[in-house]
Amino acid sequence: MSAVHWLALAVALTALLWIPYVLARMATEGVWAVLDNPRLDAEPPSGWVARASAAHRNAVENLVLFAPAVGVAVARGAEDVPLVVGAAAVYVACRTGHYVVYVLGIPVLRTLTFAGGWGATLAVLYGALL
Repeated sequence: MSAVHWLALAVALTALLWIPYVLARMATEGVWAVLDNPRLDAEPPSGWVARASAAHRNAVENLVLFAPAVGVAVARGAEDVPLVVGAAAVYVACRTGHYVVYVLGIPVLRTLTFAGGWGATLAVLYGALL
């Protein structure tokens, strides 16, 4: 597999992370309340639903860094370099783990998985620039 494969998986993961919290809101608030324009006076979601939403936003914010890092690797012909491929795989694993532990409300593991994904992004850049 190449780093581009892992990037595609990261994009697919990030594209799907909104579904659980939107379905949960539909179950508690009703479909029309969720489909309607947001009300400024609406109660924000709480518990795991709020954490799932925050984890999704965090995944989007980090994808903005990871995707160009893989793009640099591709532009430099390094998408198949073992360090780049391994780091891209670690990124996907860490981002998946980050979502799970964030939703479950496990703070230390949340930070560690975030840091692992951030470090993996730096490793992709490092491997691309060697």
